[in-house]
Amino acid sequence: MEIIQLDTGDRRQVRQFLDLPFVLYRSTPQWVPPLAPEARHVLDRRHPFYRHSDAAFFLAVADGRVAGRIAVLDNHNYNEFNKERTAFFCLFECAENAGAAQGLFDAAFAWARGRGLERLVGPKGFTALDGLGLLVRGFEHRPAFGIPYNLPYYGALVEAAGFTGSGDIVSGYLHRSAPFPERIHRAAELIMKHRGLSIARFTSRRDLRALVPKLGRLYNEALAGTTGNVPLTDDELRVMAEQLLSYADPRLIKIVMKGDEPIGYLFAYPDISAAMQRTRGRIWPLGWADLLLELKRTRWVNINGAGIVEQYRGLGGTAILFSEMHKSLLEGHFEHADLVQVGVDNGNMQRELRGLGIDFYKMHRMYERPL
Repeated sequence: MEIIQLDTGDRRQVRQFLDLPFVLYRSTPQWVPPLAPEARHVLDRRHPFYRHSDAAFFLAVADGRVAGRIAVLDNHNYNEFNKERTAFFCLFECAENAGAAQGLFDAAFAWARGRGLERLVGPKGFTALDGLGLLVRGFEHRPAFGIPYNLPYYGALVEAAGFTGSGDIVSGYLHRSAPFPERIHRAAELIMKHRGLSIARFTSRRDLRALVPKLGRLYNEALAGTTGNVPLTDDELRVMAEQLLSYADPRLIKIVMKGDEPIGYLFAYPDISAAMQRTRGRIWPLGWADLLLELKRTRWVNINGAGIVEQYRGLGGTAILFSEMHKSLLEGHFEHADLVQVGVDNGNMQRELRGLGIDFYKMHRMYERPL
């Protein structure tokens, strides 16, 4: 077994790194490829992440064939914000080969220790758009676009390398026919009237793009009082905004406003997973046409991001977000909603969501290991 640190300027090695998942999942109909440009972008040192942090990529090669891959991250901004010395791993893919997995993790451990870091946590990626954890329940379901999917044996490989579970994250399913308490809508209306709040709605990507700077400040302000998160830089915000706007339906982006200032948000997106499967994640030369067609015909909507600035938490903001979540499902032609990645430690939120008819049908697990 040979472990190679990827030279991101070597086209052959980059291609091997990017192609491995297509080999491992060739018989797995649920797997959804990433958008090819985004998958390549994290290997490009011009990515905004590298302006404040660093990462290394490793390949495991057995008998001349790539058996596994991993990325390990030293996110300076995260560690500064959270007062930690934590490394992260992501993009882990591996054949059912304990030696390959152990070799990859040993390389990641050594790289992180060499930078003075004290523990390795993951899977957790480069941006806030990257999903978290290894899938441990719900393998029979296709993932929401952008949310990790992995083969069932991955957990055993990670645990064999000395990791223990550090937190579970669930995703929930809601059908448009599920009974929704009318009292939530009424409460949201009363709260907005009492506190002078309104919901900003959009009809064009141009309108959304004009709001991006304020949304960036809103996202960062909504992290106040939280742990395990990291504020976005202006460069990261611009890149993420372009990614989101490329497949967003403006009608599904809901911003809670206090006068002219946003104080909360709910992001929902038409799910384009079926198009990504058909095009293998490629958008050129004809992939964009398939993607645009899927945006119009998909019956799935992903509810993937909600937050309220700290001063409005506990003052009815949750009822507003729940109400808008339900409206996002009904206002389009959608039949199904995937509410992605809610922390299991948020018991109150889960109980409230179950009361709205949501079935938590997938689970991802975060892992950590001291170095």
